Amino acid sequence: MSEIKLGPIESRFADIIWCNEPITSAKLASIAELELSWKKSTSYTILKRLCDRGIFCNEKGVVSSLISKNDFYAMQSEQFVNDTFDGSLPAFVAAFGTRKHLSDEEINQLQTIIDSMRR
Repeated sequence: MSEIKLGPIESRFADIIWCNEPITSAKLASIAELELSWKKSTSYTILKRLCDRGIFCNEKGVVSSLISKNDFYAMQSEQFVNDTFDGSLPAFVAAFGTRKHLSDEEINQLQTIIDSMRR
């Protein structure tokens, strides 16, 4: 799939959809008015943009995702590692670990993930 990016405000709007889907476009605009102080027209413009990118669909006034939140952010993470660390996840983890001390619990969680990937 081609690279899909969201700006900070688009991400907040997308999170509203993911947390409430399926949701009517009218209800979505109402929530965006409360949480983002958007006019209805702004919500519909951003929704159309996100639908055109293939993240969501709006069929008969009901909005749902074409890409789950987890899948979307996994793709974003993968793209970041590819662009920044030549696709090397170990290089990313090593760089991350030099700036942030990982707790024993975090290290154990990472080890559990690695062990589950070996199976």
